[in-house]
Amino acid sequence: MKNLSIKLKITLWYTVFMTILIIVILWLLFSISSSQVLSNAQLRLKDTVTRSFHEIEYEDGVLEFDKDINFLGEGIYISVYSAQGALLYGRTPSLFHGAPMLIMDEIQQVTSGQNLWYVYDYCQKIDGYGNLWVRGIASQTQTDAALHILVRLALIFLPFFVLCIAAGGYLIIRKTLAPLADMTETARQISEGNDLSQRIRVGEGKDEVHKMAHTFDRMMDKLQASFENEKQFTSDVSHELRTPVAVILSQCEYASREDTTPEETRGCIRAITNQARKMSNLISQLLTLARADSGKQQLHPEILNLSELAEIITEEQRSLAVARNITLETDIQPDILFCGDETMLMRLFINLISNSITYGRQNGHTLITLSSGSGYITGSVADDGIGIEKDKLDKIWNRFYQVDSARSSGERQGSGLGLPMVKWITQAHKGTISVESSPGEGTRFTFTFPAQPRNAEK
Repeated sequence: MKNLSIKLKITLWYTVFMTILIIVILWLLFSISSSQVLSNAQLRLKDTVTRSFHEIEYEDGVLEFDKDINFLGEGIYISVYSAQGALLYGRTPSLFHGAPMLIMDEIQQVTSGQNLWYVYDYCQKIDGYGNLWVRGIASQTQTDAALHILVRLALIFLPFFVLCIAAGGYLIIRKTLAPLADMTETARQISEGNDLSQRIRVGEGKDEVHKMAHTFDRMMDKLQASFENEKQFTSDVSHELRTPVAVILSQCEYASREDTTPEETRGCIRAITNQARKMSNLISQLLTLARADSGKQQLHPEILNLSELAEIITEEQRSLAVARNITLETDIQPDILFCGDETMLMRLFINLISNSITYGRQNGHTLITLSSGSGYITGSVADDGIGIEKDKLDKIWNRFYQVDSARSSGERQGSGLGLPMVKWITQAHKGTISVESSPGEGTRFTFTFPAQPRNAEK
């Protein structure tokens, strides 16, 4: 049984069960039917004998027997005897040779040769004549023949009926379990060919097998997306690190030449330092995101004056804005308290403001707002820069993604990890962030946090 498939196991189980059930039901049916048929035969025999007295008359000293007495009961032989046992009328079956004694109101079973007979005798007084016996004889063999025919028909149709049940059940089970076979084949193809695009696609269905197949497809979708993200992540990290590593190597080679002047050597060291800082910042962001993905990045919440924090970061970023002739403007409500991780919230403001400066237009403006009300703290960073196309808005949260318009500007200063960091920081503080942008008109990032209860502020 261990080597049989699930289809065969289920089919065999319910086929055996149905066979036993049908046999038991037929046995009970035959037992009840046999008793009922025999009981009806005996009742019919009694009724025929008692009714036959109505067909006998005594007139003018002569017994008269109506001809209908022979047709009262089909298959029943009627004979009339005197009180002394002499045959007066009727006939007995040619194969019947038993029961010479007349016994009042009792059905006898008499075996004669290979046949079994029912014999019923009844005595009744005929007016003017006296007592008269009527005997009825019926063949039990003929009664049993009908049951034997029924048994033979059942034995013929029972196996056919069981085979139909087994075949129909097997087809239904095979169709029902077909997604499991597809799932096994899909898993085998994925295992042998490393093709994560394979799916079962069983179609619509609400049974357990269809639900499991749909769950398998959704799992494969997530696995495929995860592997593709991992490959893209590896490619992007390699690309991001390749440029600073190449710069560091070239600067080291140039600085190690004998004809390099001390001033040129110091310039090489400064270039190496800048690239090393860029790599350090990139690695720090990658480690933070990796810990966040694994749930190991811990926050250190404390009560902060979010308004002062936003003002401080804005002042720190003002020198970068001046270098690009971008004006930073603020509309910050004072003394907004919030319980959060100071380092992470600083990085949120730094990333949003530096992003607006990097992709803002020359002589443009950036507006930083922060307010509290209706149970929420709401902040925004809006610029009037190059903007983002609508079909690319949902991609800016992907790691290492940068819009083409930004790349075409020739100033690819970012690594493409700033906005993913901002999104994670916002979500880690139970907040949300959204973006609105129009190409050539600017971009606006808006974040919200749940306002801090008064008792927590104190």
